[in-house]
Amino acid sequence: MSFRLDFHEEVAGDYQEAYTFYENAKGGLGDRFLKMVRVKLEQIAKNPEAFSQKTKSGYREAAIEIFPYIIVYKLYKKKKIVFVNSVIHQKKHPRKRTRK
Repeated sequence: MSFRLDFHEEVAGDYQEAYTFYENAKGGLGDRFLKMVRVKLEQIAKNPEAFSQKTKSGYREAAIEIFPYIIVYKLYKKKKIVFVNSVIHQKKHPRKRTRK
């Protein structure tokens, strides 16, 4: 059984910024990035506990294959919801990976 994905309002901006960067670097690379994000989101929805918890507040991180980005999310098991907080570059300081 899959969990429902809910997104922080700024996640779309995360996607767009990375997409634009990769598309400007090489045509088609932005589309490949978006595809890899979708694949990882599907994996998270199907099995959100497969990825390790990284913070005391319960946030987990799932690395996106090929690209140096991670999806930061929180699992609400009883409600069957995964809240995606950010899609962010791995080089960001750990304290800046989650939003309030």
